[in-house]
Amino acid sequence: MSYYLGLAQLIGIHTLLGLSAYVLMLTGQLSLGQAGFFAIGAYCAGILTVIFELHIVPALFVAAFMAAFFAFLVGFPALRVKGLMLVVATIAFGEFVRLFFFNLSWRVPRDGIHVGPDSTNGFREIRYFVANGWSAWEITAFVWIFVILVMAALWWMDRSRAGAVLRAVGEDELAAQSVGLSLTAVKVTAMTVGGFIAGIGGGLYAHTATYVDHLTFTVLLATFAISYPILGGLSSVFGTLVAVIFIQGVLVEGLRFMGDWRSIVFGLLIVVAMNLKPSGLFDARTAYVLRRTIGLGGGEKPRA
Repeated sequence: MSYYLGLAQLIGIHTLLGLSAYVLMLTGQLSLGQAGFFAIGAYCAGILTVIFELHIVPALFVAAFMAAFFAFLVGFPALRVKGLMLVVATIAFGEFVRLFFFNLSWRVPRDGIHVGPDSTNGFREIRYFVANGWSAWEITAFVWIFVILVMAALWWMDRSRAGAVLRAVGEDELAAQSVGLSLTAVKVTAMTVGGFIAGIGGGLYAHTATYVDHLTFTVLLATFAISYPILGGLSSVFGTLVAVIFIQGVLVEGLRFMGDWRSIVFGLLIVVAMNLKPSGLFDARTAYVLRRTIGLGGGEKPRA
């Protein structure tokens, strides 16, 4: 049972990571910097609970605000470029953050031992849940409370003027600008919100894994972050959740018995899925059918 609870925790945390990219992708921007914000959240939350002995809830929010602050700073110069240049710029930021934590050494004495980030040896003493007697069920519920809150907030945003503004910028920047929308303000706001969500996910990851190091936050993690909303589709936040379950639950964990062959099958299944559902597994048509099925009213039928 502990294995399945651990998988549920991982799916929840990766859902937050995917949602952090989802917000920015609504504006038509593709960022590979989410791993950097995730790392900031992980290390900051770990430092606050281990070195400063803060409760985990305020530690997560402080870490999330730190990640959001750096996302805000990165947003202005990075979002002046588009396409591949933005991808390169955000990769550079992610690598800068990763190498910063690679060199960070901040050890303090606690109960006869030294704790804190230890440069190349990583950060090993993030044991808040164990030290406070949390069960695996309680940890899983704690993680999913944040997932549900974030998904609910983004679902509401999608149906508000804020969501319409983000999608308008993503679909046609010139038209959005012509009606008075500030492209910089919208994109920087989306980057900041994405950084906040990634920071929460990173803080939760650090405390469930109990150990992080610079190798945790590579370009591969950033690639996962953008693959979830791309595969799941941008029609709804639920698409990202579906994609995380498909990738982490079915492909990564479900095919573990295949060993190295798993990577080949993984790539083939992604190609098949994207060809069968080019707009994502949870595209507008799927959302329409599900709404009709559960009796919520389908709204306007999407075009073929």
